[in-house]
Amino acid sequence: MIGYLFPGQGTVRVGMGGWLRRDPVGARVFAVADEVHAGLDDGGLAELCARGPLERLVATDVAQPVVTACNLAALEVLRSRGHAPDVVAGHSVGELSALCAADVLDVEATLRLVATRSRLMAALPLVGGMSAVLGLTEERVAELAAEASAPGEPAVVGLVNGPDNIVVSGALPALLRLAELAVDARKVVPLKVGGAFHSPLMAGAVDDWAEAVRATPMRPPSVPVVPNVTAEPTTDLATITDALIDQLTGRVRWAETVRRLADVDTCVEVGDSKTLAGLHRGVGGRCLSMADPTAVRRLRAESAA
Repeated sequence: MIGYLFPGQGTVRVGMGGWLRRDPVGARVFAVADEVHAGLDDGGLAELCARGPLERLVATDVAQPVVTACNLAALEVLRSRGHAPDVVAGHSVGELSALCAADVLDVEATLRLVATRSRLMAALPLVGGMSAVLGLTEERVAELAAEASAPGEPAVVGLVNGPDNIVVSGALPALLRLAELAVDARKVVPLKVGGAFHSPLMAGAVDDWAEAVRATPMRPPSVPVVPNVTAEPTTDLATITDALIDQLTGRVRWAETVRRLADVDTCVEVGDSKTLAGLHRGVGGRCLSMADPTAVRRLRAESAA
């Protein structure tokens, strides 16, 4: 069995997608992405990937589209080489790329839905942020987040990336209190993000996001999808749609997702990132990364074995 995993916006960097932009198949995806995001004043997504600046790349309205362009370029390269997954999952905005891999969405529809998602999230008031808490369990971090919260200043577990790699989303004063309370953590690291993603502070975008999702034509998946908010493989389109909407304010259960993929022979991080491959190895799994161009050849060799 082959599993495809798609990274999210936390993986952006200047120079990303280099070999994918040079591959003729990947280049066509970037051309479509540039058409979808024709309003950008930065020379297009491919140019931003190549040259930055980083301050622009990490902005929500750019980070999500450029990561998705890299993800889909990598996906189309795999398709052009005759590869297909048996199960898919995506981290945060990467879930939309996973839906493309499962044939729920086509490439252009995925890019347009990501454009809408990024625009809605970027338009929210910048009232919060995210901090990674390392060295503590999900349960302990949830307790600390609740203790750090105050009326109008929530803090919640937003992402569970591993057994002791937990990201808290919330109001900035609550995150400061969290850092003071987490004396037993190995480290608390503020993340360079444009908001408190996967938290109640995203609620202002939910109605418009739900409308956009439900207005987008979707097909039943060709392979099981593991949504972030349930971490349960499913081929039910209604469940996938609801999970995609709930994901905006809901918890990304990535550690559970990885455990669900324990029986998959080989996972591939599809995009230009090694983040998910690293998280996968952290729980004993095996995952190739397409940040290494030789991964495609290695996958072909393993499939033929």
